[in-house]
Amino acid sequence: PIIRDMSNGSVSRRSPTRHWSATAVPAFALAFALTLALTMAAVAPAHGGTGGTAGTQAASASARALLPAEPLQPADALLVDKSERRLYLLRNGAPFRSYRIALGLNPNGHKEREGDFRTPEGRYTIYRRNPQSEFFLSLGISYPDADDQARAKREGVKPGGAIMIHGLPNVPKRPLSYYQSADWTDGCIALSNDDMLEVWLLTRTNIPIEIRP
Repeated sequence: PIIRDMSNGSVSRRSPTRHWSATAVPAFALAFALTLALTMAAVAPAHGGTGGTAGTQAASASARALLPAEPLQPADALLVDKSERRLYLLRNGAPFRSYRIALGLNPNGHKEREGDFRTPEGRYTIYRRNPQSEFFLSLGISYPDADDQARAKREGVKPGGAIMIHGLPNVPKRPLSYYQSADWTDGCIALSNDDMLEVWLLTRTNIPIEIRP
């Protein structure tokens, strides 16, 4: 796909890939393991003797081994390619993570009105993080913007809203295979729960998102 360099507007052709291997440990798991190891290290001396010191050293060494070679850096922009059904996380204009996505039930074309089941196209912002969504986590997208609202007003329709990036429903109504293979949302961008957790950890509010046809 063509990836736009957000820093200077240039365009280059790259093949984004996800650089974690299948056995890589997610960031939240690293944090949990590190906390557990450090807790074990803290309580080990309470059992007395030199074993406590050895236990502390062993736990600290284990904790250090769990840390990634380089700190995980968050994305500074997101890119969605609807035709590819891919979401890319970008840093300094370059993709460093890629995820399969599902779109609205009517995926072709820009969202124009409430209830058309289309996923918007254009440039927006991630403006909200909701850990208590009816789906597994959600990131709010700033649709409709001023242009979307003006167009809807001219056409005498409601522009719709509540467009998000989210995981699977907390209460699924269909088999998992359906969510993995179909465009099933009302216009949102959906990921697997594992991928949504990773995107949640690697993004912040107020970063741009571009959604391409």
